[in-house]
Amino acid sequence: MENNSKSDRFLLELDRSIQKGLVPVKYLEILKGFYLGYKQVAQEEPLTIENLFVTFLTLIQQQALNPFIFEPFHRKIREPFDYYQFGLDLISPLVDAKRSTLSGLNHLKEITASLAKGENAVFLANHQTEADPQAISLLLKDSYPKFAEELIFVAGERVITDPLAIPASMGRNLLCIYSKRYIDNPPEQKGEKQLHNKKTMALMSQLLSEGGKAIYVAPSGGRDRPNAEGVVDVAPYDAQSIEMFYLMTQRAAHPTHFYPMTLKTFALLPPPEAIQIELGEARVAKRADIHLSFGPKIDMDHFPGVDLQDKHAKRAARAEFIWNLVRQEYAKFP
Repeated sequence: MENNSKSDRFLLELDRSIQKGLVPVKYLEILKGFYLGYKQVAQEEPLTIENLFVTFLTLIQQQALNPFIFEPFHRKIREPFDYYQFGLDLISPLVDAKRSTLSGLNHLKEITASLAKGENAVFLANHQTEADPQAISLLLKDSYPKFAEELIFVAGERVITDPLAIPASMGRNLLCIYSKRYIDNPPEQKGEKQLHNKKTMALMSQLLSEGGKAIYVAPSGGRDRPNAEGVVDVAPYDAQSIEMFYLMTQRAAHPTHFYPMTLKTFALLPPPEAIQIELGEARVAKRADIHLSFGPKIDMDHFPGVDLQDKHAKRAARAEFIWNLVRQEYAKFP
């Protein structure tokens, strides 16, 4: 492996980039580890992988030297460079397509018909890896490619500020928001981040009023991680987050329906065991099967606990009800 790596074009280009200051030195080991692990598991020819990562390195260099500034609502960029397709090309070799599953297509058929009438759909989904948007697109590329391409993701700070994540993020429709976890870091930027979030919410209201929009949101506010027994479980849903989206949709000019969406992608690109505030997490590529399920429409006004008098307890009951819908579906995955 060592002898081969010395003549590897990507590794040579990476070393040159570090030496010239084109890529921050802290990304050297992250990129090298990601690449070497990727080569071992990806189902592609070595030269194809090498060329893919050379392109990836070029995109990272661009971000390190001149970071792309995401607007509160970012529309995917497909030309002159197709960032959407690049994201799929980067993740596709890691996916065991034969063992992957897609379920709930009967619900998705109803959802897309509703979208065509100008109604909106909000998916209250779990979130497991950076590559979840690409995983969704890969699973839907044969049946609902346009839906997958147009899906809007509520995205946190990390995917729009980490140079390694930005190239894939540029290829997606994103409503960019600072989560509660990071809004105080650093403290001097809190006011600016809060203002940004207000702009994002205003744009979301505008999109919903236009109609025909499908929006993915992870009410947990982060990625699922293993529990104390080492088992990956769906992270609990935040009641306040769900309530915010629900109230916003009530003011829209078009009806908005809520649906559970369940993902199992953890093995593909596992997150670090502990939550990191600082950018620069390691990427460990693995080849794995992935799974996606769409559930039936959620009745947001009828659920166990709807009769509770305390509004906070009532919201918490609704959040737990929706969370359990996703957990039950997650338990069905292989």
